Amino acid sequence: MALAHTILTVLSEHPASGYDISKQFERTVSCYWKASQQQIYRELGKIEEKGWVAYELEPQDGKPDKKIYAITPSGRAELHRWYGEPTEPTPIREDLLVKVLGGAHMPNDILIRELQRRRQMHLDQRLAYQAMKAQYQSYAQPTAQERYRYLTLRRGLRYEQDWIDWCDEVLEFLRQVNAVEE
Repeated sequence: MALAHTILTVLSEHPASGYDISKQFERTVSCYWKASQQQIYRELGKIEEKGWVAYELEPQDGKPDKKIYAITPSGRAELHRWYGEPTEPTPIREDLLVKVLGGAHMPNDILIRELQRRRQMHLDQRLAYQAMKAQYQSYAQPTAQERYRYLTLRRGLRYEQDWIDWCDEVLEFLRQVNAVEE
């Protein structure tokens, strides 16, 4: 998936500034897509050149005018074309897996510390997603967009939980290895 299609999807909901798009990324798509504000602005320039988005200037007091981007009919056509393409799983590139692979040749205490650190990171992220989930569940009549967004959040929750479970599994294995070696 290209960043361009993620931006077009966000703009499908409503026009937004580059800053607002980056905040939307943090609130809604961060469990499966990361992009810095700089990457978003760079991509907005590219897709504007392609005619997929257009902007209107919004005057601001004491600041430069703000660009409010909206998806164009050409952008909607591109999003529809992309939406019809099959998807492929994203290949895993994970340093921690390489460290576990080499675990038989390295000190276990280093790997244990890293696994505990990563487990905590995933636990913290899962807790943040659970707070978002509680917010979604508080809606009496969620919109269709909110229900779709909730489905992506559920995937993020499962992703974080799977990491926590895997870290626990490897930590238990290392405890057993350490017990045998003592």
